[in-house]
Amino acid sequence: MALSVSALVLFGIILIIFIRNKQIKVPHAILAGLFGFMLNQSTAAKPIQDFLAQLAKTLANLTN
Repeated sequence: MALSVSALVLFGIILIIFIRNKQIKVPHAILAGLFGFMLNQSTAAKPIQDFLAQLAKTLANLTN
């Protein structure tokens, strides 16, 4: 059974771990989130999504 986790959820978990371990401060995490929202509305969003989809596909093929 294969599980699929969105990149947003994965990055959110990573940010929470960094905040709890005091490796990243809350204002920095907020700034990273706002940057992500702005990036999503730019013309760079489609190539980034394509790259992440291809990377996920490659990693899935490596584990099989």
